Amino acid sequence: MTLLQRLALPILVLVVDVAYWVLTYEPAGTVLLFLFAIALGVMMMVLGPTLNDVGPTAPVDPDWHERRA
Repeated sequence: MTLLQRLALPILVLVVDVAYWVLTYEPAGTVLLFLFAIALGVMMMVLGPTLNDVGPTAPVDPDWHERRA
């Protein structure tokens, strides 16, 4: 996943933030959208590299059966 793909959603939120500011001049909503875009960008930079990972899997025990007591 490229850097642009990782940051596409935060950039889109920033574009919405700018449009919101231009259309309303309302500071509270603009600040909240801006902070959301920053938090989303940080999250995507930290967690983005792990999006395609399935993670470690446990070894399968052939003798185990869920219905056995």
